[in-house]
Amino acid sequence: MLVEILFYIFATLLVAGALGVITARNPVYSVLFLVFCFVNSAAIWLLVEAEFLAIVLVLVYVGAVMVLFLFVVMMLDINLAEIRQGFTRFAWLGWITALAVIAEITGVIWRNGLGGVDVGRGFVSEPANYSNTLELGRVLYTHYAYPFELAAVLLVVAIVAAIALTLRRRPGLKVQDISRQVAVRAEDRLRVVKVSAEKRS
Repeated sequence: MLVEILFYIFATLLVAGALGVITARNPVYSVLFLVFCFVNSAAIWLLVEAEFLAIVLVLVYVGAVMVLFLFVVMMLDINLAEIRQGFTRFAWLGWITALAVIAEITGVIWRNGLGGVDVGRGFVSEPANYSNTLELGRVLYTHYAYPFELAAVLLVVAIVAAIALTLRRRPGLKVQDISRQVAVRAEDRLRVVKVSAEKRS
């Protein structure tokens, strides 16, 4: 009974945080709401006795990925006024996309029935010698090895794209010209001046 109450509490906070991610006007606030969502998701993972997933979600996503996102968002120097001006112009496209995604998720759930999971059964405790880390690794590196590698490639591409966005040309930005620094010669930069010695009286 207590587990179900905690589940509904964390699920409600998770939905509220997800709404905050897409409705916040400041992108930094959106990232912070996303961190809040990850923390609540980790709490739900703990309720279903998936401790490894909960720890990975907090350490990897909140501790590393979200910090990276936060720095990227702060370094992009986004013109918020320009984004707000174009928001209403493309709002209809966003609503159509959102409705399409909702329809697809509903269709998958309606057809597959939550993947055969009996939601009325509740949480079942696993034996003491059960290792969810072992089961996760066995499934991940056998049945889902190719999707796992594909996700890794997509993350690398995303990191490269984020770095490329921060290196764009901006007015007043001072950059190094490595080729000019390497091609410099000592005689072009160094001048020997001969100063005559003065005699002390």
